[in-house]
Amino acid sequence: MTALQPRIVSLIASSTEIVHALGLGEYMVGRSHECDFPQSIKSLPICTSPKFQVDGSSYEIDQRVKAILQESLSVYKVDADILESLQPSHIITQAQCEVCAVSLRDVEAALCQMVSSKPQIVSLEPNSMADFYNDIEKIGKALHVEERAQQLIKTCQSRVDAIEAKANEGLAKGMNKVSVAVIEWIEPLMAAGNWMPELVELAGATNLFGQAGKHSPWMTWGELIEKEPDVILVTPCGFDNKRTLEEMHLIEQQPHYSALKAVRNKRVYVADGNQYFNRPGPRLIDSLEIMAEILYPQLFNFGHEGTAWINFTGSKSSIGKAGEN
Repeated sequence: MTALQPRIVSLIASSTEIVHALGLGEYMVGRSHECDFPQSIKSLPICTSPKFQVDGSSYEIDQRVKAILQESLSVYKVDADILESLQPSHIITQAQCEVCAVSLRDVEAALCQMVSSKPQIVSLEPNSMADFYNDIEKIGKALHVEERAQQLIKTCQSRVDAIEAKANEGLAKGMNKVSVAVIEWIEPLMAAGNWMPELVELAGATNLFGQAGKHSPWMTWGELIEKEPDVILVTPCGFDNKRTLEEMHLIEQQPHYSALKAVRNKRVYVADGNQYFNRPGPRLIDSLEIMAEILYPQLFNFGHEGTAWINFTGSKSSIGKAGEN
């Protein structure tokens, strides 16, 4: 790092986690309204807010977001006055998805209005696992901790390689390879894209919807029935398990739900998309662990069941279980 201590504002939950994983958490002075891990971050000033009401059903949220985006506006706003008071040396944001985090456009607008410290903007663009590693490098370079960044990448890649190798070994010994449908939004139905197809493949399974490195695509219930997945994983963006379970009845009431192979074999799962799968920080590797133990419990047990994910057996029996965690 430079002789002067950095003053970091992170406007993405994932980059906040990267900053802490690089050992620079003490230099953070501000965060976004969505940054909530590690717990110590919650005491920092919040520099952003949503432009829409964030409670309600997935359908209601979808409609609010679409209404804002139709006006060519991003869905979050940055408080320029708070940024000015914090005098940051670095602001970390992203250009990847204006629905998931504060956009580069919003940050630049705030800087033009009023931030006299002239901070360096570090703009991330996480679309894939490779991009996740590149983002670690980018943050490490900006904050002059390149060696720490390389070590963090090495540690992450080592964990990924171990899971991939064990899954491949199991398949080579005759373990049945499962097919997976990952649902990232319930109403309307959306499959998971970006890094999610990679996580499925790294865990030794066949991904049925979404392409690695590309945005999450809309899907239909008919397409899901046609693909007949062995496993269905429901992990909506921004939802924890409890909130997802409150909407699982929307999936259960779909035509032929009970006839699906995954349902008959009790292989429908709910996972915490907010803390894990939809957050491209260091806990993407935890997400791969979750994926592996869901898909191949005979091989993997990392201890995430019951907290990060649950086996969905029906709305009435599952909501209480999630509420206990």
